[in-house]
Amino acid sequence: MKNRYILFLTPIALLFAVSCGKKGKSNAELPPTPVNVAEAKTAEAIYYDEYQGTVTALNIVELRSQVSGFITGIFFKEGDVVPQGKELYEIDRRKYVAAYNQAEANLGSANANLVKAQKDIDRYNMLLQNDAVARQTVDQAQAAYLSSKGDVDVAKATVLSAKTDLSYATITAPFTGRIGISQVRLGSQVSPGTTLLNTISSEHPIGVDVVINEQDIARFYKLKQSGTDSTFKLKLSNDSAYNEPGKVLAIDRGVNNQTGTVTVRIQFPNKQDVLKDGMSCVLQVLNSESGNRLIIPYKAITEQMGEFFVFVSQDTIALQHKVKLGPRIGANVVIMSGINEGDKVITDGFQRLRDKGKITLGKPAAAGAPAGGAK
Repeated sequence: MKNRYILFLTPIALLFAVSCGKKGKSNAELPPTPVNVAEAKTAEAIYYDEYQGTVTALNIVELRSQVSGFITGIFFKEGDVVPQGKELYEIDRRKYVAAYNQAEANLGSANANLVKAQKDIDRYNMLLQNDAVARQTVDQAQAAYLSSKGDVDVAKATVLSAKTDLSYATITAPFTGRIGISQVRLGSQVSPGTTLLNTISSEHPIGVDVVINEQDIARFYKLKQSGTDSTFKLKLSNDSAYNEPGKVLAIDRGVNNQTGTVTVRIQFPNKQDVLKDGMSCVLQVLNSESGNRLIIPYKAITEQMGEFFVFVSQDTIALQHKVKLGPRIGANVVIMSGINEGDKVITDGFQRLRDKGKITLGKPAAAGAPAGGAK
């Protein structure tokens, strides 16, 4: 019985040995994968962090009337740059001119009464010295003088008020800037403080507002103190670059306790009027880690579950390395850690590779083709 078991197991053992031998021979005979490589090099890497921004005028004013009336004059061309002090609108001046003239006349009358009251006091004081007038009469003259003096002060205030209203009837540019489309026309009736006439805004220089996280506040304070001409750049909504340097103008007084953000305003020159109030743009801020960095082609990167890897050629095998990526620069990417300068990273043909897989330098197989080529 024992001999029978031995005879039965022997063929099974022989079959197992033959099978293993064939499998090992198959693995050994797998052809190496053709790949292309590129050398990891250290080069000057200048890159920028990006923030969504909005162009904003540093000075913008809504023009509203401070007196009521009808528009009788418009003295500008819509959309033009107007100098400070230029007359823009005129409101019917007639009643304000009349009020001013009446106030001036009342002031003249009050001054005349004051002069008369002063003379009465002088006369009564002289008579009082000779006991030729009652003391009560002198006191009444003194009171009349003080009353006349008060009337003069009231008349002067009325003149000033009338003069101010008359000046409000002509609306001038508070600063040099570009004026918009008029919201009223000739003959329109305006009310004080409510009717919007127009809006004027400064254009040179101009600001760009961005919202940053509170963790970046210290960085922007440092940039405010030591920012260089290349620190800030702009990319416009059409992806064109705005080739003027900027600087930090202001950092808002506090952090929004709901969002944990703060607004920063960057100032840019705008002599050519390229930037317009309200435009959207992207603010590019020079990254402090710019400089000599290790760079490889971005196409060498593979991603697995949120982590990034490259294959490095070492003789005839490919070794997989986990890497930490920096920013992309065109077709390349900065490598912060994981490989060294001079390493030859595989850029093509790594799709079927595994760690320590065999490779050979050459034209990679086409997608879907066997690694060893067609038989």
